[in-house]
Amino acid sequence: MPKNLKSEADQKYHFSEQAIHYLGKPLESLTEKEMRIFKRLVDRQTIARNVNVAFDDKLTIGQRLADKVAKFGGSWTFIFIFAVLLASWVGFNSLAVIRAFDPYPYIFLNLILSMLAAVQAPVIMMSQNRQAAKDRMDAGHDYEINLKAEIEILALHDKLDKVISTELSALIEKQQQQIDLLSKLVLGQKP
Repeated sequence: MPKNLKSEADQKYHFSEQAIHYLGKPLESLTEKEMRIFKRLVDRQTIARNVNVAFDDKLTIGQRLADKVAKFGGSWTFIFIFAVLLASWVGFNSLAVIRAFDPYPYIFLNLILSMLAAVQAPVIMMSQNRQAAKDRMDAGHDYEINLKAEIEILALHDKLDKVISTELSALIEKQQQQIDLLSKLVLGQKP
């Protein structure tokens, strides 16, 4: 914030001008997110933070369990264990010398598989919904960082343009002095 802005009204006017210049909107019409970014920009605060930690801290025990079940249910370990269990079940009940506890057509196995699917599908959906929410949070955070970076780059361009303009004016003035001096020397006048 410029040091020459003493009053609150001056500061508000300056911020409003900056908002119009960099965001294309007056200060009053900024969204809550844009206002937060603009305030952090003015206060020279960083926006970057680890949103994964904030998101994971809010998870309940059930949500953590759902994520673990979904992670295990979507792994090669699960597929191999499940294939071995199915083959063992079918093999034992097909080759049983005494009485098989679930003979062909494996009705009890069908019941267990149906119950597993009925429980596993909603758990996986809950995990996917949470992942989608986490992705939205990441995207929002990325937007904030990108917007702040874009505004800071625009401000740097403005500062560079101002420095270049000042330097160019000083250079032109010096060049004019040298031209005047050379003109006097050529005409034989004393400088």
